[in-house]
Amino acid sequence: MFLYILILDLSNIDAHSFLDLPIMEDFNRIIESLSVRFIRCRHLDILQSVTVSNAYDVENTLIVVGEDSTITLESTLETAYADDILFIPAGRACHITFGMRDRAIRIGNEEFIHNREQYFRKHVPTEQLKNGIRFQNYLHINFEAKVFDSVSFFNSLDIPPFLIRGNKYLLQITREIARESQTHAPGRERVIQLQTNLLAIAIIRHILESNQFVEKLATNNTYFRDPRLIDIFTYIKNNLSGDLSNRVLAKVANVSEDYVGQYFKMLTGINPQDYIEYQRMEMAVKLLRTTKKSIRAIGNEVGYKDTAYFCRRFKMMFGIPAGKMRRRESLLNI
Repeated sequence: MFLYILILDLSNIDAHSFLDLPIMEDFNRIIESLSVRFIRCRHLDILQSVTVSNAYDVENTLIVVGEDSTITLESTLETAYADDILFIPAGRACHITFGMRDRAIRIGNEEFIHNREQYFRKHVPTEQLKNGIRFQNYLHINFEAKVFDSVSFFNSLDIPPFLIRGNKYLLQITREIARESQTHAPGRERVIQLQTNLLAIAIIRHILESNQFVEKLATNNTYFRDPRLIDIFTYIKNNLSGDLSNRVLAKVANVSEDYVGQYFKMLTGINPQDYIEYQRMEMAVKLLRTTKKSIRAIGNEVGYKDTAYFCRRFKMMFGIPAGKMRRRESLLNI
């Protein structure tokens, strides 16, 4: 949806030899610029099979399928089984079935958010053993990964949700994150953060080594080499409540006002004002989840002086009112 990052056609390159190419300097630059942040980890049981339409979150979502469990990505009808992983890039809506498709109830994202306790609960392994009941279950991890602390990286690749199978290294990382999340040992936060950094890198490596999404990734890397664009991203991030018109951005990049929109879209694939709205809404979600500020105050803080307009745009982007977003920590929080 946003920035296209990689720079050459990978279709005729062997996945194993690819990592030896000089172009890896560009990918190393991407990784070095990444700001990765752990958000949350949940292990949930499925109480009722359900298909969620337009499931959406502003953070990257990684779901590890538990023993005797299934999750189906409805866009491709691919089903994930035990130890498979479903990765959903930040900001990408998708249709997902948790449990058995032939028994699943189909609901929308808003209905799911308000009634999720009907379909999920926190994983209770001891109760399963006691009652002889095996609930389908999965491990759910949310994290943020931004390029130059400004742009959501996996969203920028414009890739759809996808399944990862047979990646033992990635599974090991997710289990370590889950294990640390359950403890109160010294250094818990530091270990989780280190593992989350490894998680982001492991997903990038998987995409490259499996030679996925060639058409999506085959473009230029001007973004990483043009300091004017980096200046624009930094300015937007630091001034979400202020004037971010093309006139202002033109001064930041030292280009003409008539040219700045074309310049931004040429390098990123998106209009600057669309990018700005996404950044403002992403910050609004963070404030809704982490503060007790009023919706009016949050709207003002992210650049919307008209609260009614902010609420309309918020619902249009996320499918639910801002007040309802506040009452959840994540797509599947229990």
